[in-house]
Amino acid sequence: MASSPIVSNAQALHMARLYEQSPLFVSLFDASDTMRYANPAFRTAFDVAPGAEPTWTDLMRCSHTSGVGAAIKTQDFEAWLTSTRSRRGKLPFRTFEADLTDGRWIYMTETVDEQGWMLCVAFDISSMRVGERSLRLARDGALRAAQVDALTGISNRAHVLQQLDKRLDQLRERQQPCGLVLLDLDHFKRVNDTYGHQAGDVVLVHFARLVEATLRREDGFGRVGGEEFVLLCPNVDRSGLQHTVARVLDKVRAAHPLADVPEFGYTCSAGLAMLNPTQDSTQNRRRADAALYVAKSDGRDRLVWAED
Repeated sequence: MASSPIVSNAQALHMARLYEQSPLFVSLFDASDTMRYANPAFRTAFDVAPGAEPTWTDLMRCSHTSGVGAAIKTQDFEAWLTSTRSRRGKLPFRTFEADLTDGRWIYMTETVDEQGWMLCVAFDISSMRVGERSLRLARDGALRAAQVDALTGISNRAHVLQQLDKRLDQLRERQQPCGLVLLDLDHFKRVNDTYGHQAGDVVLVHFARLVEATLRREDGFGRVGGEEFVLLCPNVDRSGLQHTVARVLDKVRAAHPLADVPEFGYTCSAGLAMLNPTQDSTQNRRRADAALYVAKSDGRDRLVWAED
């Protein structure tokens, strides 16, 4: 006997009607972080026209330029965007508080399914006491600081390795594959020695933003030290992982991040591996690191797969 659906058509219809009437801010984003649904309360708060399906990035850009929607308080919007994307959608469920430009203060929840779709539900908590709000904002700020690399704004070592452990658990429990990539900027010491450490910092920030902008929301990306980075790409096969990394290397190869030295360019090398559920995170990283070593030894500016 076939099992009945968890939600019947009638129930789904009632749910949709209630979402449309609710003062809650409700939105649904697909795995590419494109909005596929938003109720009237959300569309009004973020000035999204009926039928429009912006990406989350475009939504934030509009908020920043138009002054409607999310109150983004930053002197460097691109840095804010990179940092926020590095934490968005990396956990099955998370909550945080945020300001809207109209003065309202909201409590946002994000729920992500195994296919990468995200349900966002928020409600107005403007009436809560200011003192309690200050404490929670301080707590949220401390949490962000513990997860973010101070220079580049992407995940720091602890945060990206925590994501690696989570992806290993998902591989073992639900057979969700995940690619692991170690990335290293080529001849980075020469950049510092030739142009100075400030220029080196510019290159690191440029690389972080370039890669982050190339990735899907569910991908994890972090700096683990110096010019070394870790990339996690869940729900891909070998071909998909290689395509992503090759695209990154192409974009890096074509970039000229130093405004004062327009002829300057740089490259990076990559060691690729598919996570092996029989190995722990350290063993998996060692396989990718061995492949990175081969890429460096063979001339750099290339990707090499780890041996199975």
